[in-house]
Amino acid sequence: MSRLCFAPEIADEKVRRNAVQRLRELRVSLPTLTQLADPNLIPDQQQAAVSGVDPDEPLAANLWRVHWFNDAARTRRVDIPGYLVLPEALTGVKAKIVVALGRRFPMIAAHKVLAAYGCLVPRLVTGRFDPTRHRAIWPSTGNYCRGGVAISRTLGCRGVAVLPAGMSKERFEWLERWVSDPSDIIRTPGTESNVKEIYDKCAELARDGDNVILNQFSEFGNYLVHYYCTGRALDRIYAGLRRGAPALRLSVFVAATGSAGTIAAGDYLKAAHGTKIAAVEAVECPTMLYNGYGEHNIQGIGDKHIPLIHNVMNTDIVAGVSDRGSDALNLLFNDAVGRAYLTKRQKLDPALVKALVDIGLSGNANIIAAIKIARHFELGESDAIITIATDGAELYDSERASYLKRNYPKGFDEVHAGEAFGRHLQAITDDHLIELTHVDRQRIFNLGYYTWVEQQGVPVDDFDRRRNPAFWSELQAAIPAWDQLIERFNGDSGAVSAA
Repeated sequence: MSRLCFAPEIADEKVRRNAVQRLRELRVSLPTLTQLADPNLIPDQQQAAVSGVDPDEPLAANLWRVHWFNDAARTRRVDIPGYLVLPEALTGVKAKIVVALGRRFPMIAAHKVLAAYGCLVPRLVTGRFDPTRHRAIWPSTGNYCRGGVAISRTLGCRGVAVLPAGMSKERFEWLERWVSDPSDIIRTPGTESNVKEIYDKCAELARDGDNVILNQFSEFGNYLVHYYCTGRALDRIYAGLRRGAPALRLSVFVAATGSAGTIAAGDYLKAAHGTKIAAVEAVECPTMLYNGYGEHNIQGIGDKHIPLIHNVMNTDIVAGVSDRGSDALNLLFNDAVGRAYLTKRQKLDPALVKALVDIGLSGNANIIAAIKIARHFELGESDAIITIATDGAELYDSERASYLKRNYPKGFDEVHAGEAFGRHLQAITDDHLIELTHVDRQRIFNLGYYTWVEQQGVPVDDFDRRRNPAFWSELQAAIPAWDQLIERFNGDSGAVSAA
């Protein structure tokens, strides 16, 4: 392992003993990455401990639900993760656009809780985080800091959320209910695009040795948990679809880059099926497309920099999406007038229309990008494009109300719904889209230098090492070793149930 990421080996026995003792007292046991990737491997004893536990409570049993295989109520396990297949009548393209539903994760109703688990637990089991002393600092532009606060509470430590002040009201309301102290919510200047301001605050916090910064943009546990757990979950969805359509190809995986955790699942799918990997960003802040900058409202995707954990040299496509589209779909899919238009005028299945509430702003952006890609590559009925809805629309009720007030002060009617449907779904073209050449990949990779080497002090040789596929293969090959460390930690703590 390079200095960028730590190896699966114990770094401090004393710190680890403190962690073991704390989790023994709390009777907390930890699932392995393999168990989260395939919950059928979860022991019956742990599965029984989860039964009857409220999925929205900060209870350690919910750690065993931090996977894609929860039902819509998030109380029972299913064989295939929840997803929607969007029909041609909605998307205007023949390719099957498949949306995996992150809303089915526990505690935060968003899949970023998986990333938080993947970042903190490796530090815990190697003696790099002491829950009796350290504070976990969770920098985020979206749901990751909520996931971090939730994981921190279940592991008996203090979590601190660092996020831009301009994020949705619902995020802050959730955090106010979950943090142990109001000071554990730190608001930095700006909105979605102001990532550097978050880093600056974290640099200040890092001067206190009791603060451990779990930066999702540079924490390779984020990459690894999505590569393995999200990648295998999406593969399970594809396998289920193929049972009814054996000729179906998994042509493209689409994900907004954000911290570049989720897009790691594309590495898994490409290795398994030759799937192309498409990165999505806002055209209002087109970092990868045009080396640009700006502000936007596709909350949760981050920008103005290239995350350290983004395997840029394995990315095939970049697609730009405007927040005008994601905001418009948030209204169309969740307003009573919009839903009535979709069911009555466009004859869409009412059950599907009702289910669109499971898709938040970044999910809408991913859908728009998937449609662009389907048009660009002229994909047909035998092609599947799989993407992610990180969270659901309930996190953006205030954003929807604000958008409605700004754009439709006299009310949103059926004509407006038809205009939104036509402009932001049926009229989508393949503008702001590039197929990456080797030179394009090098250009995007090099952009990361200014954040990570010049600003954050990463040694340039370590920064460059990520160009080599072997760097990422070595990370992936370490999964069994991480699982062994987790199992050993559980054995030492003696925690066998977590209810």
